[in-house]
Amino acid sequence: MAAEKKFENEIKKFLSDLPHTWFFKYWAGPYSKSGIPDIIACVDGHFVGIEVKAPNGKPSELQKRNVRLIQECRGLGYILYPKDFEQFKKDMWELLNG
Repeated sequence: MAAEKKFENEIKKFLSDLPHTWFFKYWAGPYSKSGIPDIIACVDGHFVGIEVKAPNGKPSELQKRNVRLIQECRGLGYILYPKDFEQFKKDMWELLNG
């Protein structure tokens, strides 16, 4: 299994176990908008967009722009690498306990 897909599955498992959380995997098709984060979630009423990257992955300029726009709209936008997963989990628990 590719590193990014394996990491994506870890994220989805974590989100599945969080209370008050809904999410879906965004599947891009030939007619869909480009640069949308891989996982769209709502955690305790907060919008979360997650662009999943393998350790050696590089986000496109459009992906970086969309994550920045999410953050500017007071949502949580992540370009998430495996090295940052523990901090991401802490962030999600803070939303729930906040």
